[in-house]
Amino acid sequence: MAQNDVGDAVRIGTRGSPLALIQANQVRDGLIAAHAGLDVEVIVIRTSGDRITDRPLADVGGKGLFTKEIEEALVDRRIDLAVHSMKDVETWLPDGLVIDVILEREDPRDGFIGRDAARLADLPPGAVVGTSSLRRQSQVLAARPDVRVESIRGNVQTRLGKLAAGDCDATLLAVSGLVRLGKADVLTSIMDVEEMLPAVAQGAVGVEIRESDDRLRGLLAPLNHADTAIRVTAERAMLATLDGSCRTPIAALAEFDGPDALTMTGLVASPDGKRVYRKRDRGARSDATALGEALGAALKAAAGPNLFGA
Repeated sequence: MAQNDVGDAVRIGTRGSPLALIQANQVRDGLIAAHAGLDVEVIVIRTSGDRITDRPLADVGGKGLFTKEIEEALVDRRIDLAVHSMKDVETWLPDGLVIDVILEREDPRDGFIGRDAARLADLPPGAVVGTSSLRRQSQVLAARPDVRVESIRGNVQTRLGKLAAGDCDATLLAVSGLVRLGKADVLTSIMDVEEMLPAVAQGAVGVEIRESDDRLRGLLAPLNHADTAIRVTAERAMLATLDGSCRTPIAALAEFDGPDALTMTGLVASPDGKRVYRKRDRGARSDATALGEALGAALKAAAGPNLFGA
């Protein structure tokens, strides 16, 4: 078949968690709706992040462990595109790969789930908050230095199970994931971004392809959500400027402020929550990259080199 033949099969690579499969099938359904007769297959690829669940990601290589094997399959042409939660995507992609499409963003905020407390402020002193995210840990300890944070890993169902078993008194999960899974009812509250700034690109789903694949670029074009792409571009530009490692808690949220402006809040912190630097800036929506870079530079100057060198 010719390369531009819509009838050529498209192979989607994804992690095998329930949430990842929902996101991959959203892309599959979107492609089929946009191109009648297109054959689309979802292929599950087990990643290092799925296999290693007994240690924090920061100790074993960072969030890229959720994308490494999928990207290798994309480079090797075993799949044609990869679907990722954008918050799991490394700052810099492998040579020859690009994020070509961003789906419409779901609620980017974090949700609080407590066994006996409805909010972080309601936890008693000494309570245990379960999370493997240093970003969440730093902000929890900044607000509540009297609680303990212990690492828990695993997918949404695993973490909810650990909470129910009494391994912790509360946990934090992305609202977007719970909404997509149909489990938003487990939330005891949604955290305000002033209390818990989200991860870069949290709530957004991205599609990665080979940069040279013009056929896929054309097929995927109807799925792109331009406003979400602009917000994610700003947030990831900030991350790239900070050059933060998985051991540096970093958070960001870009939001539209009127028809032409973008307002963005960024944060860097020490894992213990004792040093928190938060900045806010505003720019034109057409200058999303410049806005993110400027905010990243301001945060880096405020925090100093020691925070990033730790």
